[in-house]
Amino acid sequence: MGWDTYNAYGLDYNETVLKVNSQLLVDLGFRDLGYNVIILDDNMQLRQRDAKGNLQENKKNFPSGLKNISNDFHAAGLKFGVYSSAGRYTCGQVAGGLDHEVADATWWAGLGADYLKYDNCYNEGRSGTPKISYDRYAVMSKALRDTGRNITFSLCNWGDDKPWEWGGDIANSGRISGDIYDSFSRSAPQCPCGPDEYYCQLPGGGCSVMNILGKAANIAWKSQKGYWNDLDMLEVGNGGMTYDEYKTHFSMWAGVKSPLIMGNKLNKLSPQDYAILINPAVLALSQDSDGSAMVRRRRQSVDDKDEYGFGEVQVWQCGLSGGDQAVAFLNGGNNTRTITSDLIEIFGGIPTEDKAAKAWRVYDLWGDATVMSNAEAGRILNGTLLPAQASRYFNRTEMSFEEAIDRNMTSVMGTYVNTVGAFGSISAEVPRHGTALLRLRPVKSQMRKRDEL
Repeated sequence: MGWDTYNAYGLDYNETVLKVNSQLLVDLGFRDLGYNVIILDDNMQLRQRDAKGNLQENKKNFPSGLKNISNDFHAAGLKFGVYSSAGRYTCGQVAGGLDHEVADATWWAGLGADYLKYDNCYNEGRSGTPKISYDRYAVMSKALRDTGRNITFSLCNWGDDKPWEWGGDIANSGRISGDIYDSFSRSAPQCPCGPDEYYCQLPGGGCSVMNILGKAANIAWKSQKGYWNDLDMLEVGNGGMTYDEYKTHFSMWAGVKSPLIMGNKLNKLSPQDYAILINPAVLALSQDSDGSAMVRRRRQSVDDKDEYGFGEVQVWQCGLSGGDQAVAFLNGGNNTRTITSDLIEIFGGIPTEDKAAKAWRVYDLWGDATVMSNAEAGRILNGTLLPAQASRYFNRTEMSFEEAIDRNMTSVMGTYVNTVGAFGSISAEVPRHGTALLRLRPVKSQMRKRDEL
């Protein structure tokens, strides 16, 4: 979880941008929810290396020096994220890491780096099979480990050569698609592969939320503890989608266990966008210790297509720690509708599935007892209310999500809706391009164990 410069600023960011947004991560309570890494996405270094072959800092944009910026982040309880590419140059055409892995890893470790986003531009043709790409990225993986510093390694090769098949051996996450675009379902020529083409030989960019989610549906089971399918950054707050669309975007990224990296301007957030990003019930789902990614149980075309021709109802499910379950009803149609799914479908379509034979308490993760009001969110954003003073804020540094779940705290459990009996059905009214995100908790049997004779 964290914040990245690229989606909101591109290459046009500097030390001032970092200072403003890093301070807001603290002041708005994001850090204490777990958004603690700041990623300087490209343009950190110059195009030319020094006489010894080492990277050179971009002093124009970062006059205080990257080491001092890193120290400031660490002093504020934040982590320092860096960027490069497994190519001769980065995507921004400054020096890349290909064939300089040891020197670059040593340089970053010296700066105090905690995270590396490693891109795929200018790779000199060293791709085309999983083995070729694996070998190229594995060199940097080893170089990072050899520094002795704990640096999270994020592959950003856009799904090229199927990183979900090999990335878990060398990295902590791997991108599965071309770059995200701030749209729910818009199709774009620069994102040439459709949502069903999860292995795309020309990933491109400008990919919508539903395009990327469709790709993730095909490989959700490839996520695992320690290695996560990365669906790219969160667009919440950038203005291209509606409130319900942003809720769906955030809910589904949390459900499939994608890294939650914000890509917005934190000083431009609306109260609604802020309330989405700090929803503790959804974050508890994202960070659940079981680590299971949601899988798609139903995909149903509907007649009320949107302006881009997209129209689907989807049902997703995953297990959670302690025996709880999570369910998402996604309405990709153009009108509000009631979505219903029975427990047999939710648990994989197997009539003999034990979980379908249980009764479950149903909680709405977007219910009124969980979502912060616009009034409170607005006061936090304008500095007249501390996050800790708000009624719907959860401080993860004071109590873990796991402990709060064990205590049945509404802020992380969600709003109680009803109880569904064995082999019963769950229904929810879902707005256009919206989602109903639910936590299911098994009802404990009231039957007493018979005394032994």
